[in-house]
Amino acid sequence: MTRGDSTKKELALVFTADETGEGLPQIRKTLKAEGVKAAFFFTGRFYRNPAFRQQVRQLVKDGHYLGPHSDQHLLYCDWNKRDSLLVSSDSFVNDMAANLKAMQNLHLPVHTPQLFIPPFEWWNDSIAAWSREKKMSLFNFTPGIRTNADYTWPELGAAYKSSEWIVNWLQTVVATTPEKLNGAIVLIHAGTDQRRKDKLYERLAGIIHVLNQHGFHIKRIDELLKTNEKTLQFSAGSFPH
Repeated sequence: MTRGDSTKKELALVFTADETGEGLPQIRKTLKAEGVKAAFFFTGRFYRNPAFRQQVRQLVKDGHYLGPHSDQHLLYCDWNKRDSLLVSSDSFVNDMAANLKAMQNLHLPVHTPQLFIPPFEWWNDSIAAWSREKKMSLFNFTPGIRTNADYTWPELGAAYKSSEWIVNWLQTVVATTPEKLNGAIVLIHAGTDQRRKDKLYERLAGIIHVLNQHGFHIKRIDELLKTNEKTLQFSAGSFPH
């Protein structure tokens, strides 16, 4: 699943984290101030980290959706040869069980089916099949969305996208082809490498304002994707780069 209903001006904000989550306090504060409900998908080691425990519990109290992101943030398949698995079925199942156990240990709700965004946002048909067998609803950000580039830092060269660049991209989309955001799943990272000094989550209020000004309704991911299963799309058109 990579998109909700493409005929409606609604979308979901999704945040992921593994080892870093320094942006959570600001993200929580912004979402609360703007009256927005979002979704957060964390690895098991993130849930087990005492440094994030209070923030995680507060996210639940604030009414946000929480879910798994793999226990150890595994790379499931080769970057260049996607059909080449790097994990076995057993290792996938055991890793996911550990992630869900970490959630249960914090008394967090585990849903059936449980929405799940894969680590690195990278998977293949085997991972999708194994997910279904375990009542996991695998989803990913909408293809063409550029907010997920907020993990990059300047030393990566051409791959680096500054927060200013990302915000300008979003403003261009909503001004010229807003329909491409209909039903979109917009991914932002809750923490990034320390080499990235410009954090996109610091621009979250501005992003929400731009979306609101153009009539978009921000929904929780579970609400966006359960609206009508027949409207869910498994691919999407390209966005302007």
